[in-house]
Amino acid sequence: MKKVDRRSFLRLGAVTGLAAGIPINATADGSSPPSASSQDSSRGVKNYVRLGRTELKVSDISFGSFPLRHGEEHVVHHAMDQGINYFDTAESYGDGTSETVMGRALKGKRDQVYVATKIGAGSRDSAASMMQRLDESLSRLQTDYVDIFFNHAVNDISRLKNEQWLEFADKARSQGKVRFFGMSGHGGYLTECVDYAVEQDMFDVLLLATNFGEDPAFFERFTRGFDFVANQQGLRASMAKAKQKDIGIVAMKVLRGAKLNDMRPYEQQGYTYSQAAFKWVLNIPQVDNLIVTMRNRDQIDEYLGASGAGEVSQADMGLLQQYAKMTDASYCRHVCNDCEGSCPFNVPIADVLRMRMYATDYGDFSIAKQEYAKLDANASPCLSCDGRPCKDACTYEIPIADLCGPTHTMLT
Repeated sequence: MKKVDRRSFLRLGAVTGLAAGIPINATADGSSPPSASSQDSSRGVKNYVRLGRTELKVSDISFGSFPLRHGEEHVVHHAMDQGINYFDTAESYGDGTSETVMGRALKGKRDQVYVATKIGAGSRDSAASMMQRLDESLSRLQTDYVDIFFNHAVNDISRLKNEQWLEFADKARSQGKVRFFGMSGHGGYLTECVDYAVEQDMFDVLLLATNFGEDPAFFERFTRGFDFVANQQGLRASMAKAKQKDIGIVAMKVLRGAKLNDMRPYEQQGYTYSQAAFKWVLNIPQVDNLIVTMRNRDQIDEYLGASGAGEVSQADMGLLQQYAKMTDASYCRHVCNDCEGSCPFNVPIADVLRMRMYATDYGDFSIAKQEYAKLDANASPCLSCDGRPCKDACTYEIPIADLCGPTHTMLT
């Protein structure tokens, strides 16, 4: 089948079942066979995986603490009770609150889990300043070491070329403060940054944004190729290069916006969208495990229903198709960056849309507002712009002008 453009694909979706959320390989009577997650009613982590050359054996579905706040230590405790042994945090999450709560929750239990945290080390930051920030994180976490320390949200190769990072890393490792180092990223230049980091063999672990909707394999189930997803294929090739060096790969942003409540009417017989999304990502050969924000006990229990669940079922595909249809016109893809430079006022369109996702999809309005305030530039020019400069800037036809201005109003 010849390649088709985005509009043709959407028309094709009506035939394949993508637009209606119908599993493409349903049984003869239109029903779907039970998935592994619906058959297995036992709770907790069912699979631990080797995280690349670190040799750490981590839970395949692990704990993301982006919204963790005071008084929520019990959420961490429940995750541990269910077998989760990898906990991810960062100095920027709640301006250190997440680390502080994590430290209290893990007090006396630190040797039972792996802890990862992050700082955003810039291109001109000194080794001394990085060490100070690490020490501050260790203090909040009430520990004298972390298992993995990430350079956070890297989207500029100049940050990786800062030799001060290497000096800092050598010293932190020799002092026993950090066991392994990593890089995280979810921006438009992620592929280039991963390629450079792999070529230089800088890190033991990569924390990368990926999900079913950014996997060409998802769309290839409907046709052989799509021009509009070609720009996502580069990251998969970069991940393969990393695996050749036995670099561990942790997936994040796996829910593609996490509009879980919108999917409840389509979830039947124990299937959930979140479990389907996790199963897709865990079946990507290059991915070792995933982290996802966990807010409460029920969410943890639901998510772990996909632990060790095996292949993606026909029922899972139906849910993924339905979610793709519902979010297609508003979800800003990672590793795209096509809109960059389209705004004459230098509005960081992708960053603004990510803050919108935090507020409207994740439901974390306070965090979205806090993160939006940290942007070097915001979407205030959009309030007086007619929208023509960015009208055709998005490959996926997201109505940028209709979203950025209201986002600024909402978050200021």
